[in-house]
Amino acid sequence: MRARPLVLAALVALALAAPAGAQATTEPDLDQTIDADQGTATGPADLALGHVDMGPRFVDGDWTLMIHDDAVEPSVWRSLDDAVLQVGDTALLPVPDDPNYDFLGLEAGTEVHVVPQTQAPDVVWLGWNTQDPEVLDAVDRGVTMSLLGVDGPGTVTMYLQAGNLEPPDVLWTSETDEAQPVWVELDTHTHANWVFSEPGVYLLRVEVAADLISGATVTDTRTVRFAVGDATDPDDARAAAFDGPVAEAPAGGAGEGAAGGPGPAGAPAGGGDEGGVPLGLVAAGLGAALVLVAVATVLGVRGSRAKRRAEADRYDGHRADGPGSGEGP
Repeated sequence: MRARPLVLAALVALALAAPAGAQATTEPDLDQTIDADQGTATGPADLALGHVDMGPRFVDGDWTLMIHDDAVEPSVWRSLDDAVLQVGDTALLPVPDDPNYDFLGLEAGTEVHVVPQTQAPDVVWLGWNTQDPEVLDAVDRGVTMSLLGVDGPGTVTMYLQAGNLEPPDVLWTSETDEAQPVWVELDTHTHANWVFSEPGVYLLRVEVAADLISGATVTDTRTVRFAVGDATDPDDARAAAFDGPVAEAPAGGAGEGAAGGPGPAGAPAGGGDEGGVPLGLVAAGLGAALVLVAVATVLGVRGSRAKRRAEADRYDGHRADGPGSGEGP
């Protein structure tokens, strides 16, 4: 069975043993600011290591979902037609013998490719952000990021976990054909766990929608490309055309029905950077291979359920009386 290098096991074990306050200082990239003058790179890019985020921005006035590549200096934005997220075999981990992970639909011990919620030195670190300065100026409260479909050889699951004693909170899964919206507040930077059951090319159809302060509604749908496993050629992922079912995007305003948003109650997908508790992700087994035990990087979940309900009430009143009340797709 393949395991991560021992140095990673030691680092993760130390992170799990440290108090939350100390762990909050171990992920400096979570406290990021995106500058207005960051450029757009062109040409093919295989993103196999380092920090990258999906995120909306305005390109020549057009609302566009892109990849923010922070693994290069200076950071750049990339088109999702050019970028392939490469998840090599260094990301292999066994499914734990724990009923909390039954949602993966895989037997304990099965090796899967995992993009972790906290940064690992030998695996790409994929998250999302709503921090582009023009987005901050134009959008009313936040955006809805929806998974509409998956085309790939196995299953894909994306989930958050807020502590090693908390159950996983599944946000996206290829096991359903329905749209899966997630509400994301402005000035958010969040990372999650991504689990791929088989190697190969995976294409995810993702829509990002928002109500603008002007009263308009903007949407963009793109294909996010993954090359999973050392034997998978990123060029194959770049050239592939999506050939799976595509769900109808959520109806109503950009925030309606999204998990954690101002629609029906759901699991929060992150607010602003303040108040976050970044913790470790993967624990080392006792004298054995690493075990897939997700812990947490749930950023900026603001306040209690009561506070979220109060914010939702204020948002609904604002949508009825002021700008940002445009209909969604």
